[in-house]
Amino acid sequence: MELILLENIQNLGGLGDRVHVKPGYARNMLVPQGKALPATDANVAIFESRRVELEAQALAQVNSAEGRAKHLEGIALRIERKANYGRLFGSVTAADVADAIAEAGAEVKRSEVRLPEGPIRQTGQYQVRVNVHPGVDALVSLLVAREGGEEDDREDEDTLDDGIEDADAEDETEL
Repeated sequence: MELILLENIQNLGGLGDRVHVKPGYARNMLVPQGKALPATDANVAIFESRRVELEAQALAQVNSAEGRAKHLEGIALRIERKANYGRLFGSVTAADVADAIAEAGAEVKRSEVRLPEGPIRQTGQYQVRVNVHPGVDALVSLLVAREGGEEDDREDEDTLDDGIEDADAEDETEL
């Protein structure tokens, strides 16, 4: 199905582009949400008459998104979870990151948070990408720490290994 896009859509096209999409995607998402119109002669004429207005709206949205991105760049988050030896019991998801950003004073939807490798399952420092608008991203610093303290139990893992090696050495001397 051929459509005329009324706004920039990531991985599809920009304002005014004529694109071919599957009919279900057009019927169920793009047309009902007002993001596109079927590419008929009448709709092409309507679009051309509103083109300047739509371009001004798109520019305003991009400027607003850049302001939001600049505000998000300065945010450093800390999320605490139960963990043992640097591994979380559970995970930190995009919804958790969006909630933490909301607590820090900025509004972000869960769908805007990008975790390309899936949920975070290890303690440590991460850079999380927030896609506030197609083509406008912000990086947020995220520290995933063990609940109840900042220190990491990975140090305990080393002492545990030393204890095992000491026990093995004692067994060899007894033979």
